[in-house]
Amino acid sequence: MRDLDLKLLRLMRTRGHTPALERAAKLLGKAGNNGAGWLVAGAALAAADKPRRSAWGVAAVLGPAAIGLNYGVKLIARRPRPVLKGLPPLGGAPSSLSFPSAHSTSSFAVATAMTRIDRRAAVAFVPAVAVAAGRPYLGMHYPSDVAVGVVLGTALGLAVPLPRRDEEPLPPKEETP
Repeated sequence: MRDLDLKLLRLMRTRGHTPALERAAKLLGKAGNNGAGWLVAGAALAAADKPRRSAWGVAAVLGPAAIGLNYGVKLIARRPRPVLKGLPPLGGAPSSLSFPSAHSTSSFAVATAMTRIDRRAAVAFVPAVAVAAGRPYLGMHYPSDVAVGVVLGTALGLAVPLPRRDEEPLPPKEETP
């Protein structure tokens, strides 16, 4: 398995690299730092959709929460980030730990939760896949780190309790004379 992981990583680090794609992958990676991009997206949806504001709020905070949970797994696994001779990573990271990919975990957690709130939000899987694919492309993770992050994030997105709908307050009762 380790050999396949290294072969896939080397392939992703040496094929399909253009300045524009590298810039895009780096930008998506920055947006995924600490789940910040997902927090902003969820907050915007919460502001726009009053009846489901609480559910969108849960999805928004799920990104940063997933990063925290993921870091706990990293501390247990203690897998170092990949090192490929002659191919340094194209980005920085807050820790030297690689397994699982926090970007993948948070992206798939939020995209899954958002899709549970509204099926049209399945479009969130487009940036989630791009963020996840960008991690080995940039040399930040082994492909298996990303695969486990996707599974962990999907499980989190399915498991998090989401409020049904925010209830409109009932009008005050009229007093009878």
